[in-house]
Amino acid sequence: MTFSVVARCAETGMFGLAISSSSPAVAARCAYTRAGVGAVASQNITDPRLGPFALDLMQGGMSAPEAIAGIRDQAQFLEYRQVLAIDKNGRTAIHSGPNSLGIWTEAHGTDVVAAGNLLANEDIPQALVDGFMSTTGHLGDRLIAAMRAGLAAGGEAGPVHSAGMQMCDAVPWPVADLRCDWTEDCPIEAIATAWDVYKPQLADYVQRALDPRAAPSYGVPGDE
Repeated sequence: MTFSVVARCAETGMFGLAISSSSPAVAARCAYTRAGVGAVASQNITDPRLGPFALDLMQGGMSAPEAIAGIRDQAQFLEYRQVLAIDKNGRTAIHSGPNSLGIWTEAHGTDVVAAGNLLANEDIPQALVDGFMSTTGHLGDRLIAAMRAGLAAGGEAGPVHSAGMQMCDAVPWPVADLRCDWTEDCPIEAIATAWDVYKPQLADYVQRALDPRAAPSYGVPGDE
């Protein structure tokens, strides 16, 4: 029911992921990032505990492959789960349980990993990785490019209805957390539109949190 891409920007150290599904509100249950630590997508028959658990293991010093091994050792019902992880050094790992739905596959690249289930074909994760690696620029732009590539390669077996993109960088909250929880149109394009609006303001929102005295104007009526 889901395909996702999890990645790291080697230049900035920023982590992020993008995800889409036929199910509602997929990013609310499946997207996890932590500055200086890594990013995790927990999907298929979703257990929202697995994302924070994997990040805790990596924050404690484990690599992404070690964290995924730790999940396999300690979590229940892993035969139903897909978990993707990337760590601060760009190492990647995936667990795909044998009870993942429909066609499920995975792919790895430099600073990027992708996987999906109930896919239209086996090529979708590699298309996500290729879409990410063939683009440059801001991590958010590259994640959007990856999702568009995955959708163009076939995406899910049926229509997708929700999507999200989350990124973290230097502060203990996501610097971007964009979601489309349900639409009959393309949720990936809804996220892309939201990113076009949010990207120029991302640094301003961080500055307003850290020290509003040094922040630019809020850009709303009445703020002069």
